[in-house]
Amino acid sequence: MRVKLIPITAAVALIFGVGLLHARAGGGTVSGKVTYEGTPAKAKPIDMSKEPSCAKQHATPITTETVVTGPSNSLENVVVYISAGAPDDAPPSQAAKFEQKGCQYLPHVLVFQVNQPLEVVNDDQTSHNIHPLPKVNREWNKSQPPGSPAIVDKYDKPEFIPVKCNVHPWMHGNFAVMKNSHYAVSGDDGGFKLPNLPPGKYTVTAWHESYGEQRQEVTISGSEAKTVNFVFKAKPY
Repeated sequence: MRVKLIPITAAVALIFGVGLLHARAGGGTVSGKVTYEGTPAKAKPIDMSKEPSCAKQHATPITTETVVTGPSNSLENVVVYISAGAPDDAPPSQAAKFEQKGCQYLPHVLVFQVNQPLEVVNDDQTSHNIHPLPKVNREWNKSQPPGSPAIVDKYDKPEFIPVKCNVHPWMHGNFAVMKNSHYAVSGDDGGFKLPNLPPGKYTVTAWHESYGEQRQEVTISGSEAKTVNFVFKAKPY
C-alpha cells in the first residue's frame, strides 16, 4: 500500500503546484514607459588611457552612464518596482551577477532581492577594488585581482546602493536590493513591464540615480493590464 500512496501524493502535489503557477501567471500586468522633459546633461567620454588593457576593449570610448537617454525622450536604467501592496518574496537561489569588464560595470544597474546571492566577477587583466556604499546595509570594500574567484555576498535590507571602484575613478554602478520579485529596469526605449500581479492595490515606484523617485497608485482587478507612465524632469548638469 505504501508503494501506491507515493505516486498519488506526488500527483496531488504536482497538480497543486501547477495550479499555483497558473494562478500567478494569470495575474494582471502594469507596463509603461519612462521619459524625461527638459535638457539632460550630455554623457561625457571616459578616458581609459591609464588602463590600456581596458581601453583596447572598446572600439570607441565609452561614455558616462549616470543619465542614458534614447529616442523620443526615453530614459534608460530606471528601476520600476512595486513598493507597496505586494508581500515580500523569498529570494531566488540563483546569484545576481555583477561583471567588471573593460573597466566598466555590467549591468550599470543590477537589481536583485534581499538575501539573494550576489556574485561580483572580474573579467579584466587588471585589479579592481569594488566598494558599495550602503546607508542601511553593511558596507564592504574588497580588492579583486585578475583571475581571482568571484566575490560572493548578500544584503539583508532593501536599499539602493551606489557602487564605485577605488582603483578606477570612472567606474560607477548601482545595486537595487528589492523586497519582492516585482521589478523591472527600463530599456533603451524607456519601456518596462511588471507581470503576474494578483488583484489588489499597489504603489508603483520609479527610481533614477540622478532624477530621484516618482510614485503612482494602481489597482489591478483580475488579469487586466494597466498602463503607468513616468516623466522625470531632466537636470542640465
